[in-house]
Amino acid sequence: MKITNNIVEIDGIDKEILRNLMEDARKPILEIARKVGISGAAIHQRLRKLEASGLISGSKFIVNPKVLGYSTMAFIGIFLDKAMSNPKAVKELQKIPEVLECHYTTGNWSILIKILCKDNEHLMNVLNKKIQHIEGVSRTETFISLNQQIDRQISI
Repeated sequence: MKITNNIVEIDGIDKEILRNLMEDARKPILEIARKVGISGAAIHQRLRKLEASGLISGSKFIVNPKVLGYSTMAFIGIFLDKAMSNPKAVKELQKIPEVLECHYTTGNWSILIKILCKDNEHLMNVLNKKIQHIEGVSRTETFISLNQQIDRQISI
C-alpha cells in the first residue's frame, strides 16, 4: 500500500484480501491467507494499515428491510426556500428514522434523500407530517423505486 496525494494505492494482495472480505466480512482470516498465499499475521497487518489509511472502516451486518415489513423505497428531491436552510433541514432529517441517505446536490433540488417505508401510506405520512413540516422546505418531489436492480460497492 502506498499513499500519494491522499490517494491510497493498493497492490494485488491487498485487492485480493479486500475482495474476499467484501464478499463476506465474516470469512476467516486464515482461509483468506491460504487463498492469497501469505500468513494470517500478514493479513491482519495489512488490514490494520488499510484501516489506518481510511480505505476501510469496520464491517457491518446487512438487515433485510422486507423481512421487517419495509417494502417502499423512495427518493425525494427537497426544494429549500434558501440555501441557508440546508444545515437546519439536514439536522431535522437526521431525526427521521426512515431517512437512510441525504445528499447535498446540484440541479433542481437542494437535497436528495433516500427513504424506506412500510408502504405507500407510511410514505405519505412521512412526507406530509415530517419532511414537509421542516422549516425551510418549500416543496418536495418524490420518486418511488419499483425495484433495486443493482446494489454494489466500488470494484476493487
